[in-house]
Formats: sequence, C-alpha cells, structure tokens
Amino acid sequence: MRSDRGPLSLRLAAIGGLLFLHLPILLIFLYAFTTEEKSYQFPPPGLTTKWFGVALWERPDIWPPLLLSLKVAAISTALALILGTLAAAAMSRARFFGRDQVTLLILLPIALPGVITGMSLRSAFGILDIPFSTWTIVLGHATFCIVIVYNNAVARLRRLSGGILEASADLGANGFQTFRHVLLPNMGSALLAGGMLAFALSFDEVIVTTFTAGQQSTLPIWMLNELVRPRQRPVTNVVAVVVFCATFVPILAAFYLTRGGSETAGSGK
Repeated sequence: MRSDRGPLSLRLAAIGGLLFLHLPILLIFLYAFTTEEKSYQFPPPGLTTKWFGVALWERPDIWPPLLLSLKVAAISTALALILGTLAAAAMSRARFFGRDQVTLLILLPIALPGVITGMSLRSAFGILDIPFSTWTIVLGHATFCIVIVYNNAVARLRRLSGGILEASADLGANGFQTFRHVLLPNMGSALLAGGMLAFALSFDEVIVTTFTAGQQSTLPIWMLNELVRPRQRPVTNVVAVVVFCATFVPILAAFYLTRGGSETAGSGK
C-alpha cells in the first residue's frame, strides 16, 4: 500500500524548521516569568508572575503606546474594510484597458519592502507639509491593510455566481440594494477575516510606523526602544506576550473563517 507519509528526512526537516521558528516565541513566554531582571540566564533562576503586575500598575509609560496602537489599528482596519471592499467590487466585475496594471498598483504596497513604503510616505508628507500625527500613521498602515481586505474580498467575489446579481437586478434592486442585501451577506466571513488580519498586521507594524510616527510611539516602537535601553527586561517580554495574543487570536480566527470559503461563498452565511 502507498503511504501518505513523507520520507523521514523530510519530516525531520519540517520539525526542525518549526522549532527554529517557534522556540524563540516560547522563550519570550518563559522569560516573562523569570525572577531575574537584567539578564537572560538559562534556565531562569526562578519563576514569578510579578512582572505582569509591574506592567499593569507600575509602568504608566506602557499605556499611551498601547492605546495609540489600538486606535491606529482600529481606524486603519475600518478604512481598509471600506476602500478594500469597494475596490474589490469594482475590479472583480469590471473589464477595461489597463485592469491588470491597476490591480498591480493595488497589490504593490504589500509586495514592497516596508522601508520603501515608509520612506515614500515620509517624503510625501514632507513635500505636502503634513505634520506627523496619528493620521500619518493611519495612512501608512492603511496602504497595506487595504490589500489584505481586497485580496479576501476579491477572492470571494470571484467564487460568487454572477447569476444572483442578475436575479437581483431583474427583481428591481438598485446597485446599493444589491450590494447591501446580496453581496455583503455572502462576503461577510471574508470581510471579517480580512479585517482581523488587517488589525493584527497594523497592531504590530514597526517599519512603516517608524517613518510615519514622528515623535509618537506605538507599542511595537516602545518595545524596540526598551530592547535598546532596557529597564526591566521581563516587562518587555510581558508586553510581547500581550502583542502575541492580540495578533495571534485574530489570525487564528481569520484562518478558520476562510478555511471553508469555497463552500460558504454564495450561501449567504
């Protein structure tokens, strides 16, 4: 009988790759509980939960970056859901000269290195004399968040039968009614997944934020500064655990929402 299991060497290589990727994350969790404040001894000399209390109550410098990150991620996701959905609705059905080039321009921000995007935005803000603020960070994050939503929405629209749109028009529905009562119910899980992924990516973005934040500090930038000039290293690991949970949960939910997309598209769920 033919076995579906791969060669032992391939399985060992896969396990090694997974360990290489995930062991550092496990170490972050471990050192969030260490009793040692300044060094990374292995194994840790002891374990404690006091650093979670320190992060919550004794480090007020954490809260402004956290709130700013949440605010930026929420606004960027909202913009991405609106603009990404509209772009996907336009590009999935329209046929015109230069359509592929326009699609490439929409997808380009997520394909370019973050340094290029950040430098371009910083130069544009300088030329237009736009002061750095929360909105400059939002604009920077929206450039790649829109792509996430667009990809999810356009994939779902392409699987959606055009017959239901024609049936809606035959029954007298206008474009907005068709979008509201036919397209949105069928795209719901794809848009929710895209929004979750966009929120997660915006929440932990560092490179583009560095170029567009000015003197402001989001939570990832705060963590980067703490690693360079550490005060209490376990607190930084505690914050890293929080960031991990804040990004992992939406990504996991998005995975389960879109895993059966081909079956749910067109079902109205």
